[in-house]
Amino acid sequence: MSAYRTAANQLRTVKIVSIGDETPTIKSFTFHDRIAAKASPGQFVMIWVPGVDEVPMSLSKIDSKKSVIAITVEKVGEATSKLHRMKVGDVVGIRGPFGNGYTLTKARNVMMVGGGTGLASLAPLTEEIAKQKGRKITFLLGAKTYRELLFLDRMKTVLSTMNHRIVVTTEDGSYGIKGLITEQAEQLLTKEKVDMIYACGPEQMMHKMFLLTEHFKVAFQASLERLMRCAIGLCGTCVIGKFRVCRDGPVFSREQLREVRNEFGHFKRGFDGRKTAL
Repeated sequence: MSAYRTAANQLRTVKIVSIGDETPTIKSFTFHDRIAAKASPGQFVMIWVPGVDEVPMSLSKIDSKKSVIAITVEKVGEATSKLHRMKVGDVVGIRGPFGNGYTLTKARNVMMVGGGTGLASLAPLTEEIAKQKGRKITFLLGAKTYRELLFLDRMKTVLSTMNHRIVVTTEDGSYGIKGLITEQAEQLLTKEKVDMIYACGPEQMMHKMFLLTEHFKVAFQASLERLMRCAIGLCGTCVIGKFRVCRDGPVFSREQLREVRNEFGHFKRGFDGRKTAL
């Protein structure tokens, strides 16, 4: 079937069911959508903000039984600013889910590394892994300051019934350990064996984690963010090396990232397709 004609790619309209303030600049928006609720953790949707733009959003909540999804949005531009001004009952457009999500691991010792709104895609993934017994999850959560920490209480609740450890860092030292989350990851990797690492957040953070997994020879999956317009691999705005992030990602393995090491962590592309330094 043509990518154009799939049910997922058809634009639907949905009403905002609820809005939650996560941080001073981040809100979560909940919708009912039967198609998107079939997504796997790590997949994304395209959200059309009427009169402004259509933008890609990771799913921060996936409940297939109730057909409920949520996106977690930082106010950074025109589309997200208008979305932040919307109210319960307002209507947006949605397409998706798109792309390849995380591959669920059977590994016993798992590490999650999240920063900023990167926690959005890691949250439903953690909830899925937490359903499986006999796992240990080390969750590393980083932010610039305490006011920007995302989903800390949610992760504490999700992980409360299993063998886990939560490490929090803030760059200003306002909560947890002062410094970068990658510094804590490196310390832990020198002391103990980890079987799988999942990461999502600023690309320079994920690039550092990629280098650590190469050094310590740990399986790795990271969710990349790029400019996306079509979401089905046609327009090419999201290209990184040989891959189109919307179609081949947004989640990539360590082996795939090795193939684009000259671009990953160094460049992104603008609306004109030209590379710009990260």
